[in-house]
Amino acid sequence: MLASAILLGPQRHVPIVRPAVEHLCGPKGGQLALVTAGWEERETEDAEFREHVLWPVINLRLWQRVEQIFERDPELFAAMRKRHETLRTVQELYRLRLTGLVEVARTLLRRTGDRALLDPERVGAVEMLRLLDRFHVERVQQIHEEFDARFLPAQRSEVVRHRRELQTILQDSACLCIAGGHVGLLLHRISLFDLLRLWGQRPVVAWSAGAMVLSERIVLFHDDQAQGSADAEVMEAGFGVLPGIVPLPHARQRLRLDDEINVQLFAQRFAPALCAVLDVGNRLDWDGKRWSAPAGTRCLRSTGKLVEVVS
Repeated sequence: MLASAILLGPQRHVPIVRPAVEHLCGPKGGQLALVTAGWEERETEDAEFREHVLWPVINLRLWQRVEQIFERDPELFAAMRKRHETLRTVQELYRLRLTGLVEVARTLLRRTGDRALLDPERVGAVEMLRLLDRFHVERVQQIHEEFDARFLPAQRSEVVRHRRELQTILQDSACLCIAGGHVGLLLHRISLFDLLRLWGQRPVVAWSAGAMVLSERIVLFHDDQAQGSADAEVMEAGFGVLPGIVPLPHARQRLRLDDEINVQLFAQRFAPALCAVLDVGNRLDWDGKRWSAPAGTRCLRSTGKLVEVVS
């Protein structure tokens, strides 16, 4: 678990990383280690970030490092591509089971009548969703464990070499900054280098998908059917270094926050975690024991309402 961290909403238009870093680290000292692997081939396009923070910045180039490893270790590349295909299939199968359960739960929450009869059914429907989510997380974890046992990525020479380089870089860094982008790619490339273990308990500032990967489970969400599944779904476990949080970047764009039943089901399904809205300008602070937030940062409640996070 991290001793201190700040999670932020999207940073493209109204960046607030600099005050977050200064809050955690004080006056300038050392450098910022930056992870932009979620941007894929645009990983090194970090000039705007550098201009904003006004600190020395070293981009860890995790995306490029993995591409180099793939070139020199084709067996690992083929194995990781096969694992990706397996995970995609398992996600599709999970989604098939999920759709019906979500519809039942939503219908029961909208139904009117005798609460003494309805409430136990509603609780049961939500619990079925929670059981399926846990089953899926465990199944994905098993896939990763089987992959690690068979291909031993942590022991492969190219991975070891890059980990040593990263460890040296991180020793001189004051804060780890994790940007957003493709959440799955970000998760798996940070994991390959065991970056958070190398980093230890020092301060972290993360935003968008970067915030998502630090949580105990990664929840994908988009209420627009045109973007894929309209039902929130668990992708897999995150790194679990920040407890009790489900970060929801771009929530106003992706969720029908004016639909009380929609909000109610989401909050109940992932309770007791704090389902935190992380839109532009929003911020959540973790001090190693509890979450706090400045005025204006809201969370989803099981009542179907949005309320400010209580500091």
